[in-house]
Amino acid sequence: MLRVGLTGGIASGKSEVARRLVELGAVLVDADLIAREVVEPGTDGLAEIVEAFGPEMLTDDGALDRAALGALVFADPGRREVLNSIVHPRVRARAAEIIAQAPADAVVVQDIPLLVETGQAGNFDTVVVVDAPDEVRIRRLGERNGLTEEQSRARMSAQASREERLAAADYVIENTGTLVELHDAVDRLWHDVLVPSAGTGTVSAS
Repeated sequence: MLRVGLTGGIASGKSEVARRLVELGAVLVDADLIAREVVEPGTDGLAEIVEAFGPEMLTDDGALDRAALGALVFADPGRREVLNSIVHPRVRARAAEIIAQAPADAVVVQDIPLLVETGQAGNFDTVVVVDAPDEVRIRRLGERNGLTEEQSRARMSAQASREERLAAADYVIENTGTLVELHDAVDRLWHDVLVPSAGTGTVSAS
């Protein structure tokens, strides 16, 4: 089994890289998806969030109001740490369950937006960073999410800097071109690096 940590800043294209890796045969552990699951209505994760941040973090039907919570924690690093302390341990526990069920020769890709911020780079055989310049990501956030430049920069500042992510990378996938170019880069990484390494669990950095 080869364990790959996949990360990238907001609007870098990380999710598209993850989708392509699944198409190629990877077992994906999606931290964002798991993070949603562990705070669904009825979970102890959601109950702890309400206890920490108040009932105003719920929608009328009892689900987590992600917009309200996001606005709160992006503006306050201390509250963001509280949220992370609730969500991250639950995400890691569920991820461990998924990995335990993967085949012995699998390429297991863990898609973790905050891999660098949470100090997890050393947990993987290799770390892949999807990268794009800040200005490109700001443009994408405006087009995709309707965010202003100020809002985009606030979200970016809540994550590790581009330089910090690149410093943690064994492999970097540049995403400044077309979707075809991005897929070609992922395919090369898969066929040239990840699959040959899966049987040994080791990989040489480029």
